[in-house]
Amino acid sequence: MTDKVLRGRLLTFHAEPQGPEDSDAYSYIEDGALLVAEGRIGAAGTYADIAAQAPGLPVTDHRPHLMMAGFIDPHIHFPQVQVIASWGAQLLDWLNTYTFPEETRFADPDHAARMAALFLDQLTAHGTTTAVAYASVHQASAEALFSEAERRDMRIIAGKVMMDRNAPDGLRDTAQAGYDDSKALIDRWHGRGRALYAITPRFAITSTPEQLEMAGSLVAEHPGCYLQTHLSENHDEIAYTASLYPDAPDYLGVYERYGLLSPKALMGHCLHLSPREIAVMQETGARPVFCPTSNLFLGSGLFDDAGLREQGLVNAIATDVGGGTSYSMLQTLNEGYKVLQLQGQKLHPLRAFHWITRGNAVALGLEDRIGTLEAGSEADIVVLDARATPAMALRMEQAETLSEELFILQIMGDDRAVAQTYVAGAPQKSGTVSIT
Repeated sequence: MTDKVLRGRLLTFHAEPQGPEDSDAYSYIEDGALLVAEGRIGAAGTYADIAAQAPGLPVTDHRPHLMMAGFIDPHIHFPQVQVIASWGAQLLDWLNTYTFPEETRFADPDHAARMAALFLDQLTAHGTTTAVAYASVHQASAEALFSEAERRDMRIIAGKVMMDRNAPDGLRDTAQAGYDDSKALIDRWHGRGRALYAITPRFAITSTPEQLEMAGSLVAEHPGCYLQTHLSENHDEIAYTASLYPDAPDYLGVYERYGLLSPKALMGHCLHLSPREIAVMQETGARPVFCPTSNLFLGSGLFDDAGLREQGLVNAIATDVGGGTSYSMLQTLNEGYKVLQLQGQKLHPLRAFHWITRGNAVALGLEDRIGTLEAGSEADIVVLDARATPAMALRMEQAETLSEELFILQIMGDDRAVAQTYVAGAPQKSGTVSIT
């Protein structure tokens, strides 16, 4: 891998800023540079300082664009790439009508491999360099995703879905098969290169008590793995879960009973939590994941970011494609801003960009590896152009501060604003993704 220098305007975060006055929380360098060596950031600073440290290295000049850590998407469904933007249903109907039939196709390893390449193309084209992804119930789907990510040296956290009931033929495993397949994937992939494994019972509705017990066994046997599932997304879902688990105190109590909760537990949605559930999440360190475009699209509800943060929870933010309507973390911030506005909550652009970089890394416990431009971090970098469209360029004529520029990117930006993405220091395709 060729060592290089990347020149541009640098923005990186050291803590969560509430606004520009929190100057210790971030670093901004107008003429900055990164020394990239062996897939990591060797040094970051002014261009003059970095050039002096690395004479003779090739320089890629991204000025006047803004360079920051690559975006992190902590909740996305790999097998739903071809059901994104499917019309007209709430959660359970949407799953049965669109998602489950589509996911049956991922039993075919060739189809899974093709979709894995196109899926990761979409992520990097939108500036996302790390994803926490659900595969389908088929072991081959997870193999395809991990293999394609390894080929690109891309950090991926993923797992095959475990579900043994309330799903169509061809989309169910058994409690034992879910355990065995997951364990085999953990043994093969967890900690291999940049891959990490997420034990993945889809949600309480599609797992029997026996399967959740097996998932708990996997969590106990492999404490370094993540756990990903869904929680309290939709009122009908909550009611159905209560009917299936009548002895549980609430929805979270199902997962609590089987030992699934910890700081490595990523709980998608968390829209309708009871006070007891919030207290248990605080005690166990489980992470709520806000999925604004999905929540709005499916009419599920509004995420109480401020309320959960006040209780000490560490909230992540994610696209949730395909219920989510965009691969873009910029558009995710756009919709997230509006969700919070509806509740009288604020999302300053500096906090917003911290959230999709270092903030999500903190939620994953990986802030020492990804999410910043600190020396030693993995060289996952996004280059952003706030003048990418005529409308953005027109608006930028009146922008005078970094915060204004970030807010324009947050509200008006999408993949067109991503001038380049680097994964482990290697430039990825930018612009239109080719479908072959």
